[in-house]
Amino acid sequence: MPSFNKPFTLEKSGYQMQITPELLIGSLIGLLTAFLWAISTNVYKTQSKEATPIAIAALKMWAAMAFMTFIVMLPFRTTPFYVPFESLLVLVISVAISLVVGDMLYLTAQERIGVSYAFPISSTYPIYTYMIAIIFLSETIIISRFVGIIVAVIGVSLISREQAAHNESQNLSKFDALGIGLSLIAAVCWAFGSILLQIGVTDIEPIDANFVRMLFGGAIFVPIVLTAVNRGMPKPTRRATKIIVGIGFLGMTMGSLLYTYAVKLVGASIAALLGSTSPLFAVPISILILKESISRCSIFAVLLTVLGVALVIIAV
Repeated sequence: MPSFNKPFTLEKSGYQMQITPELLIGSLIGLLTAFLWAISTNVYKTQSKEATPIAIAALKMWAAMAFMTFIVMLPFRTTPFYVPFESLLVLVISVAISLVVGDMLYLTAQERIGVSYAFPISSTYPIYTYMIAIIFLSETIIISRFVGIIVAVIGVSLISREQAAHNESQNLSKFDALGIGLSLIAAVCWAFGSILLQIGVTDIEPIDANFVRMLFGGAIFVPIVLTAVNRGMPKPTRRATKIIVGIGFLGMTMGSLLYTYAVKLVGASIAALLGSTSPLFAVPISILILKESISRCSIFAVLLTVLGVALVIIAV
């Protein structure tokens, strides 16, 4: 039985693959994050007619800010709250880029070109995350990991494309350069946000880091929402507000907290890929709960995603 700090080593093809407990635990946390995001994203989509993208993004952030304030004050903590100024600055920039700018750009792109195009394009962000990590964090270039990320991204894109093709009723097939561009920029924002999160959480507790991110993220949305309302943005309905705030506990609060833990344990590159696999969990849900049939393309996409994730995890 290996200790927590001693890696389990596999010999294969003349090189070593080290599978540490941190890697296994972080990977499981990353997949749980994807599961929570899959649930919350589908719920958010059902409220798109009763709330604008800015309203949805703001409400879930404010809900997470309230929930994280409660969590960080719970008496079970063994260490005091501690966030040095350097980490604070990095975390604030991280949440501004990813959870504020990135999310709003994606939601806007989703309205312009539909989920079937916006999600596959934006789901390429794990590729950018790995590339940025190589450039700025001097992360080791591992060919099998890079191949695994690409394979998994293709699988996730195929799954989401297949699901959206069955669920979208809008005719959004017309080429929309702005919508495509917003999806790509959102992906780059999420990638940079993950990298900055890895830097910011290095020397502090994930709970403290996520509290800071939600606190400042919520504050950033105040002037954004006020400006949008003054310009005529309709307020979300009371029903939509309750639903978005309620599901915000799963997606934005617990999802972002678990993602922070995953980034700290396995790094931004692996965590980003695991977090992007949320469409993978929609497949068994649609089969078991919604009694939908699964196509050959979906089966192939699931296999690609699983293969890609496996390559990334063992390529260390």
